[in-house]
Amino acid sequence: MKTRLITISFLLALLWTSACKENMEKSTAIDDTPKNSETELVKADGTYDKVPLEKDSIVIKVMQTRVKSLSSFPSIEEGLEENMKYMEQIAKQAMTEGDKPDFILFHEFPLTGYSSGTRQEKLPFTIEVPGRQTERIGKIAKECDCYVIFGSYVRDKEWPDHILSINTVMGRDGEIAKTFWKSRNIKRLYKDREITTTTIEAVRDSYRAKYGVEEEFPVLKTEFGNIAVSTVQFDPFIFAAFAMRGTEIMLRTATLFAEEDVVFTAWSNDFYSAMANFTLPVSTGYNAGESVIVSPNGKILAKHPSKEEDGIVEAKIPIASFRKDRTIPNYALEMTKPVFEQYLQEVPINHLEMSKEKLPKTGQEMKALMDSISRYSPPKKATW
Repeated sequence: MKTRLITISFLLALLWTSACKENMEKSTAIDDTPKNSETELVKADGTYDKVPLEKDSIVIKVMQTRVKSLSSFPSIEEGLEENMKYMEQIAKQAMTEGDKPDFILFHEFPLTGYSSGTRQEKLPFTIEVPGRQTERIGKIAKECDCYVIFGSYVRDKEWPDHILSINTVMGRDGEIAKTFWKSRNIKRLYKDREITTTTIEAVRDSYRAKYGVEEEFPVLKTEFGNIAVSTVQFDPFIFAAFAMRGTEIMLRTATLFAEEDVVFTAWSNDFYSAMANFTLPVSTGYNAGESVIVSPNGKILAKHPSKEEDGIVEAKIPIASFRKDRTIPNYALEMTKPVFEQYLQEVPINHLEMSKEKLPKTGQEMKALMDSISRYSPPKKATW
């Protein structure tokens, strides 16, 4: 009997210990969950946060301009100065011709252009945000009493050796109103390389820890409407997420683009959209120029007729009537959720969560990294 009692006591103690361990693991799992995971990102009733509008209609002006890479100048300083002066010149033109703008949108590389080479060779051809360039562009915004948006390659001491693709919004007061990291790069575009810039997806956990989960798809609530800015292309989930968060005007910067992508994205997500492209000679064969502004029903409101000539595209948006009784788009998320839950993207997020010494130095090294961590067998091939 004594032996039996000892055995029962032992079993009870073992069960108690196991239960405690299980509860501790559950508790630890809960504690490890980022605190910002409880942040409300989408309202269940279809509404979204906004601030009162200053006026019923607003004007967007898109700056279609040439691109000059800093690597083509005798010095980086000379290149930045020339590119900056050109931005100031065309912004002045936007202020004095046509309707007064509320948003001036530049393309992805008005200051730095695109430079080839290794990571260390390209890093000098970036800017800092904030920095001297944002101060000068802030003066444009203040003088114009409008928001000025531009893209650039950026370096940041908090992200050593990373080349960031960031869109900066300068407010009417001349200060930085918001910065938008590129959400993710298009992949398998080239047969021999991949894009090396760092995006939110590439360092998602570190980005979330620094800035919060709500900053993965941020929306800037302005007196002229809710805006978001993106350099992403051909990625419907990204734009759907921005729409769910309350975006009313999606401002896009690009290195070349497909008009169909802009039209479909605006139409399917029920927001206005503008795409700023740079110009190149037609002889290069690239699909440059032809910047557009599109309405939520997919109608092209304005389009530049040229691929190689600089100019300004503008459109008036009836933001008050558009916003009246508006809710976020109606997506078939519940129906498709079982499929989405089983889907794994080919390249895992956080693929650039590594020491700066290990960061891929070239597009070829980036491709080798993606091939090595690909979840697909064989790794996905270039589609274009």
